[in-house]
Amino acid sequence: MNPKTLMLASAMTAVLALAAQPTLAAGTSKEKCFGIAKAGGNDCAANGHSCAGMAKKANDGKEWKLVAKGTCIDLKGSLSPM
Repeated sequence: MNPKTLMLASAMTAVLALAAQPTLAAGTSKEKCFGIAKAGGNDCAANGHSCAGMAKKANDGKEWKLVAKGTCIDLKGSLSPM
């Protein structure tokens, strides 16, 4: 592998690792809330796709968003997939 290709591969790996950070960085102050994401407004992989922002329809019970801990039920969501 030439140095240019190696550098590009390293940069892509770093970008993908940072993209996964929101879920990890959420810690205990956030929780996954299923069924409240708008179409195109989900936070991460679910429901047969691998990226945030790919929800096909609003309020799909398999799509989720990170919300402040303890607020999911108030938002009419569920703490587990529906």
